[in-house]
Amino acid sequence: MEQEHIENLREDYTGAPLLESNTKADPIKQFEQWFNDAQEANVPEKNAMMLATATHDGRPSARIVLLKGVYETGFVFYTNYLSRKGKEITKNPLGALTFFWPAMERQIRIEGTIEKVTKEQSEKYFHSRPKNSQIGALASPQSQEIADRDVLEKKWNELETEYADKEVPKPSFWGGYILKPRLIEFWQGRPSRLHDRILYKKIDNKNWKKVRLAP
Repeated sequence: MEQEHIENLREDYTGAPLLESNTKADPIKQFEQWFNDAQEANVPEKNAMMLATATHDGRPSARIVLLKGVYETGFVFYTNYLSRKGKEITKNPLGALTFFWPAMERQIRIEGTIEKVTKEQSEKYFHSRPKNSQIGALASPQSQEIADRDVLEKKWNELETEYADKEVPKPSFWGGYILKPRLIEFWQGRPSRLHDRILYKKIDNKNWKKVRLAP
């Protein structure tokens, strides 16, 4: 199959200006506004975000996870604590998130530190999930090598039978994390590659400094 010339692939962005004067003083509130815009525009998988972590010696890895909560203190997601990302977070709690909504020509980058949410919060969210998802979390040794898919399906079937008439317990190895931001950047696509970039940098426990970056 003939490969398309990758170097010729490009889109010209036509977004409206993103000005300091029309962004909020608090980047969490600015995020919520943009997220609401994405909901109103029916952006698919609007809560899908790239999570980047790294080993203690700086070897990075990245994957898509789902945003499950936005709070004044940060951004929450859930996963297996023994997965690759979980192990990396244990050794190196620095991480980054990226949202990209092509239909709106918008991107948000977030950097900060990651820590576990409370056990109570993890329990509450776990039991709000569909039962099949709860069983899936219990059945999967995430990121570990397995012989084949049959291993997973056999385990899932066993657990489905075991918990057919009772509550699925939250595994001790599964729960939530919150990324507490120190930096949040809002990117709006503009014509001629002169994109708008507004960066918020945390300067103390409550206050943020807002600056413009060159595209």
